[in-house]
Amino acid sequence: MSGAERAVRAKALTLLAGDGELAALVHGIFDGIPPRVSAPYVSVAGAEGIDWGTKDRAGREVRLTLVLVGIGGAVDDVAAGRIDAVVAGLRGVADGWSVVSARVVRTRFAFVRDGGWRHEVIVRCRCLVG
Repeated sequence: MSGAERAVRAKALTLLAGDGELAALVHGIFDGIPPRVSAPYVSVAGAEGIDWGTKDRAGREVRLTLVLVGIGGAVDDVAAGRIDAVVAGLRGVADGWSVVSARVVRTRFAFVRDGGWRHEVIVRCRCLVG
């Protein structure tokens, strides 16, 4: 994992954990899949990076997956909305990188076994060094 992926993941975790409304709706916000936790929870899952930059500045495009895991017949729209609201906060400085854009590029919802569901949000962050 490059520095940009690490910086975006860390910033996402900080922003999600700092959102009081989201924290009140879920049992936790985790880096990766937690070993033992009951739903609902939020997980900062995979981060993919590719080269992206300008003629005079190096950069990376990072695609970050944020996952809301729940149980029951319906998605918690309030928690999903809080995750979407946090995405805008990803822009700015992140551990030596400048996140110049952050936007949701894809969402996916699926029911899983045992009556649960997963709501995935794929966020594209374009980052420049410094």
